Amino acid sequence: MPTDSTSEPSAKVLLGCSRCGENLPDDAKFCLKCGKPVSSPKQAATALPGVKSPTDSGKRRKVFLWILLGLFLLLLVWMAISDNPFAQQVQDLVGLKHDETIIETETPFLVGAHSFRYYKFALPEGSMNVAVVGQFSATGSLDKTKHKDKIQPKADDADNTIEVYVLSEPAFTVWQNGYATSSVYESGRVPEGKVQAEIPAGAGIYYLVFNDRFNAKVAKSVTASVWLRYKSWLPGSFRRIKGRVFDWFGF
Repeated sequence: MPTDSTSEPSAKVLLGCSRCGENLPDDAKFCLKCGKPVSSPKQAATALPGVKSPTDSGKRRKVFLWILLGLFLLLLVWMAISDNPFAQQVQDLVGLKHDETIIETETPFLVGAHSFRYYKFALPEGSMNVAVVGQFSATGSLDKTKHKDKIQPKADDADNTIEVYVLSEPAFTVWQNGYATSSVYESGRVPEGKVQAEIPAGAGIYYLVFNDRFNAKVAKSVTASVWLRYKSWLPGSFRRIKGRVFDWFGF
């Protein structure tokens, strides 16, 4: 008499343990004899050569994203430090380049005979590619406070030269006391000139000096426009707010 195969329970497939050869049902996770873990058919299929698992695709996607991020960061660094014209335009666009006025005169100022005049300035925090740039000119005039009996200088007194220095704070102290020292910029004795001096990055105090100590008779009437030029990712408003907060708490 024929029987209905659907009414009988399905037979379980027996698997063999790869270590001891013990027969195991298909749903076994461990060998009942030696205890070796048994891989499922699904796991075995993913381990076959040429078959990609979902985890492999996820890892490759993450590696690709990390590579893109690294390239993007390198591009940002290049645009921040490069002198390439395109990079310079980007720096101007995002406000990376800054100019701060050290001195800009519409009317001349006087540097007395056998004297000097200075302007103190500080490097902004986080600044890089720092430079002092500008121009100056000088004309001589007899120092009437020392020569009241004379109105015009003699021909040999007509000296229109001035010395301009950019000095660090320690160097300024040495120079002020009459000793020779190193300078960031030194013009020599000239009637006019351009200031172009690079300053090491980092915080620091510097002095722009107009010197007439070499001449005991003729004062100098000087016009000058000099700026501190630098690059920084920190906006000026952020530095000002930070400085006010630090002053408020007494730091």
